[in-house]
Amino acid sequence: MALKLRLARGGRKGRPFHKIVVADSRMPRDGRFIEKIGTYNPLLANDNPNRVMISEERVKYWLGQGAKPSDRVAKMLGKLGLIPMPKYNETPQKSAPKEKARLRLEEKEEKLKAKQEAEKTAAEEAKQEANAEQEAPAESTDAPAESSDAEASQEKGEAKQAAETQDEAPSADEGDKAAEQSDDKKEA
Repeated sequence: MALKLRLARGGRKGRPFHKIVVADSRMPRDGRFIEKIGTYNPLLANDNPNRVMISEERVKYWLGQGAKPSDRVAKMLGKLGLIPMPKYNETPQKSAPKEKARLRLEEKEEKLKAKQEAEKTAAEEAKQEANAEQEAPAESTDAPAESSDAEASQEKGEAKQAAETQDEAPSADEGDKAAEQSDDKKEA
């Protein structure tokens, strides 16, 4: 009798649930089986521990008795480390992207690489500028602070002188008005 470790489907339409069973290879998929050794729920996330639940002792026993796992069960057992991971061939040539699609993918990859390189160089330049700004104040001592105080006092002094000169000398507009008034008085 040829034994198989395979999936027997259960669950309702659109909500699959599988039993992992040991069955005679001549029996129907969902038919008579020898022993149920686990369950598989494809609706759960890949990292969910309840997605594949298998009795490891029973799997080892049935593999020792000569049972052969189906492709899907072999992949599950390989991920669990019970058997070596089966080798799968690459996808067929028909399903490979055609020339135009392949060119679009290559262009996207090039754009993405260029964008990442631009971001990387911008980040490096920002770091260099920040380092330069930190080094410049560290190199300077109290002298620049004193010079800025002196410059501020000079500017205040110049502003005061400019204000005094404006108060003393009449502006050009005031002089013109005074001249016009004197001309009006002479004519009258």
